[in-house]
Amino acid sequence: MALLLALSSAVIYGTADFLGGLAARRSAALSATALAQAVGLAVGILALPLFAAGPPSTPSVLWAIGAGVTGGAGVALLYYGLAVGRVSVVAPVTAVCAIVIPVLVAIGLGERPPPLAVAGIALAIASVGLISRQDDPGGKPQKDHSLKIGLASGAAIGAFLVCLARAGSASGLWPLIIARATSTLALVSAARLARVRLAVPRSAAAVVIACGALDMLANALYLIAVREGPLGLVATLASLYPASTVLLARVVLGERLRTVQSVGLGCALVAIVLILRR
Repeated sequence: MALLLALSSAVIYGTADFLGGLAARRSAALSATALAQAVGLAVGILALPLFAAGPPSTPSVLWAIGAGVTGGAGVALLYYGLAVGRVSVVAPVTAVCAIVIPVLVAIGLGERPPPLAVAGIALAIASVGLISRQDDPGGKPQKDHSLKIGLASGAAIGAFLVCLARAGSASGLWPLIIARATSTLALVSAARLARVRLAVPRSAAAVVIACGALDMLANALYLIAVREGPLGLVATLASLYPASTVLLARVVLGERLRTVQSVGLGCALVAIVLILRR
C-alpha cells in the first residue's frame, strides 16, 4: 500500500508541477509559486480536522520547517525552470537529484532494499536520465540552458523529501501545515524583497489554485507512504513524477518526445514494476 501511495503521489506531483510551470509562463514565476503555496496551505488547514492527531513534537516541528525552506526553494526553482526551458528536459533533470539524495540518506540510515528493488532504483535513475536527453537536429546532445536551475531544484527537492519523511506523520497533517506555512512566508518575503507583485492574471488564477491544491494532496500521500514504507523505495517512486509532467507537456503543449525519451518512459514503467515486486 505504501508504494502504491508513493506512486499516486508521483502522478499528482507531476501534474502539479506541469500546472506550476504553465502558471509561471503566464505570470512571474515567484508570484505563481508563492500563491500556489498559499493555496496549498489553505487546503491543508481545511483538511486538518479530518486527520485527528496530537500536537507535533519539537523535532518534528524543526524537520517540518526544514522541509518548508527546502521545498519552497526547490519548487520556486522548478517552476522557473519549467517556464524558461523545455518541460521534458527540466523536470527529469530535477528528478535525478530528487531521487539520489533520499536514497543515499536511506542507505546511510541503514535501509537495505531487496535486490529487485535495488535494480528498480538504478533503472529509475537511468530512466530520468534518458527522459532528460535532448538532441539537436543533427543528433548531437545539447545542454539545456536551465540545467543548472534543474540541478539546484533537484537538490532542494531531495532535501525536502528527506525532511518531510523525518518530520513523520504521527501528528497528522501538522508537519505539512508547518512546512507549507514556512515556504509560503519565505516566498512572500522573497517576492517583496525582489519587488515582485503578488498577483497573477485571470488566465493563470485557476491553474495556480489547481497547482497548489494538487501539490498539497501529493505531499499528504507521500507523508502517509513514508510512515508505512521504507524511505528509499517510497522516495524513488515519488521522484518518478517527471513521467506525468512530460506526458502532459506532450499532450497540452505539443512538445515532441524523442526516441530516447520514450525509451526512458518505458524504463520508468519497468522500474516501477521492479520496486513494487518486493
